[in-house]
Amino acid sequence: MLTNLFTGRNQRDPKSMDERNSTTVKEFMILGFTTDPWLQRVLFCIFLIIYIFSLLGNITLISLICADSQLLTPMYFFIGKLSFLDLWYASVYAPKILITCISDDKSIFFAGCAAQFFFSVGLAYSECYLLAAMAYDHYVAISNTLLYSQVMSPRLCASLIAASYFGGFLNSAIITSETFTLSFCGDNLIDDFFCDLPPLVKLACDMEESYQVVLYFILASNVITPSVLILACCLFIIAAILKICPTQGHLKALSTCGSQPDSCHLVLWFHFLHLLPAKY
Repeated sequence: MLTNLFTGRNQRDPKSMDERNSTTVKEFMILGFTTDPWLQRVLFCIFLIIYIFSLLGNITLISLICADSQLLTPMYFFIGKLSFLDLWYASVYAPKILITCISDDKSIFFAGCAAQFFFSVGLAYSECYLLAAMAYDHYVAISNTLLYSQVMSPRLCASLIAASYFGGFLNSAIITSETFTLSFCGDNLIDDFFCDLPPLVKLACDMEESYQVVLYFILASNVITPSVLILACCLFIIAAILKICPTQGHLKALSTCGSQPDSCHLVLWFHFLHLLPAKY
């Protein structure tokens, strides 16, 4: 099914493609949401408010975790790192979106587009791995409460964070290099509000099978693998909870990790959809 997404989309006249490939794309034009000036100002205000609240919320959470010694536990350590990641992730998109809403210049340089793509993909994939590490942390907290602090040592927590970022940005470097070495033909218009995979694939005119293989690899390593790990941790957590005799113990354990599966499913499903370029 995924193969059908790539076949039949670039069936253009070879001569026309060669003529268009003779010019190198130096910049892209981001179309954004709308061309209506009034609506653009409205969207600017909305996105600015959302971005400010995102900054304040994440910075406040990180500050509270760092300031309160009682929150210096592995669980809150991961929450703080997730907030930092979300803070960085929002800052990759928001400034350019805000500028696009109020500026007549909708262009973004080729290098700037590649940088935005690299950091956005790297942070997104790092979040997938980080959510898997948080699921493991929840499992240890439920199944091995007495030895929780010893098992989830600061060294192990730091190693999991480092591995999450390393895996995310390593795969981001792979997909970024493969995407931006494609030949872009036709209009350099990105029908989106940032440099994302589907609109870039739409502009490419030399899609090869090797590129599909890379996408399959990225899909398996960054979405399917964390999903399997999270699902396994959830099953182990449920099994550990069922061993707890008192009903109040069940409720307390569920309240500790109840929000984790929902957030993981939403984030991983979002990244899964973005790895599948739309059929054009």
